[in-house]
Amino acid sequence: MKLLLVEDNLGDVGLIREAFASCQAEVEIRVARDGVDALDKLDRAAHADLPDLILLDLNLPRMDGRELLSRLKSDPELRAIPVAVFTSSSAPRDVERAYAMQANCYLVKPPDLTGIERVVSLLNEFWFKTVRLP
Repeated sequence: MKLLLVEDNLGDVGLIREAFASCQAEVEIRVARDGVDALDKLDRAAHADLPDLILLDLNLPRMDGRELLSRLKSDPELRAIPVAVFTSSSAPRDVERAYAMQANCYLVKPPDLTGIERVVSLLNEFWFKTVRLP
């Protein structure tokens, strides 16, 4: 399975990679540092090489996660890729806006590795082992 992690915090990138490794997920993780980088990677990917899931932080430089989510869901080639928002914001406005923009789920980043491992394990089990993806 292929995951595009859109995250600018290198510490969080490392924790998320470690969490996927600890649950023995067979996931190829590609990282984009912001929305511009993510769109560039997606534009250059062949159809068969698109990610199965996008794990998206909202607070990013250059193009934030909200703008990226809007662009993904308005693009006929990309809109079917599930987007899991994974961010530090628990603000109701951010949650409502993400779902209004067709995010597939909204997760608040836990403050520690144990919490991140739990969430990543659930993501892996649900998105990569349970649901049928396009």
